[in-house]
Amino acid sequence: MSVYLHGLSTALPPHCLSQTEVRERASLIFGKRYPQFDRLAKTFDTAGIDRRYSVVPIDWFSEDHGWADRNAAFMTGAKAMFIEAARRALDDAEWTGADVDCVVTVCSTGIATPSLDAQAFTEMGFREDIMRVPVFGLGCAGGVSGLATTQAIAAGRPSAKVLLVAVETCSLSFRADRLQKADIIAAVLFGDGSAAACISATPPRAGKIVTLGQGHQTMWPDTLDIMGWDVDETGFGVVFDRSIPAFVTQEFVTATAGALKAANLNHDQIDRYVCHPGLAKVADAIEGALQLEQGSLDAERDTLRAAGNMSAPTVMFVMKAVIDAGKSGQMMSCALGPGFTASFLPFHINADAA
Repeated sequence: MSVYLHGLSTALPPHCLSQTEVRERASLIFGKRYPQFDRLAKTFDTAGIDRRYSVVPIDWFSEDHGWADRNAAFMTGAKAMFIEAARRALDDAEWTGADVDCVVTVCSTGIATPSLDAQAFTEMGFREDIMRVPVFGLGCAGGVSGLATTQAIAAGRPSAKVLLVAVETCSLSFRADRLQKADIIAAVLFGDGSAAACISATPPRAGKIVTLGQGHQTMWPDTLDIMGWDVDETGFGVVFDRSIPAFVTQEFVTATAGALKAANLNHDQIDRYVCHPGLAKVADAIEGALQLEQGSLDAERDTLRAAGNMSAPTVMFVMKAVIDAGKSGQMMSCALGPGFTASFLPFHINADAA
């Protein structure tokens, strides 16, 4: 059963924070309290990020916040981004909210019960019989895993119109109380964003045809401490191990080979890998591991430079940039996330459709 992309969109929150501005604020917050800050602050210059976006203004980060404050900001900001990204994707697909049979919501940076799709129910105009599939805990792998989940639902329900929304408010996990290296790196890298996709087993009527293949995942044992959250009474605390670039270099080739085999493809048939960049060093590591031409992950670096690491939605930003740039052929999307997990989804762009 072929499954097609009908619409793809992205959305960013209102507060744009330059990397210079973030570094200056981080220096005020950490500088006198964390002896290693000056050494780690060099990462602001080497991360490959010029700016990122936040659901809260920069002054918010100089104040103390606990669970209630953080999740209240999440509920407001994530709901707004959900609605904006979803509406843009629906417009791109020429669907309405009432057309949607199933909505998959991917998010790992806040807790909403009822889930975000229910919070946005009235504004989106969803039907009362809509199927809701909220997915939590996939982290940076969530964009690819979310696309794979949505593809599987559409393949299993050929007449269904399925909407995917990936939304993250990474900035709200900023912590100045723990004074850990991971918190400095989080301040360097993470921003907020959302992306949405409309998917069904019915071919688009015209234009560029993007066909989605079946997703594939690899999870490594004994790697729970590489990436994720520590949770306490203050909120989420990022776990972001320094071993990630080296781990990518050592393990990513084997995982990619497994994904290619599952899709009946080989490395030479891939016209472009579409990756979640993570940070600049991870993009370098992926290029090296897959023996790609240095700098070939240009859309990944451009996305990172323009909006930082937004976790799950980031790879969908890259995917949209690749499609909008007129690229065609066989693609393989990939992302790494907590577990530790590599998630893959093959897709094909036919630029010659009438």
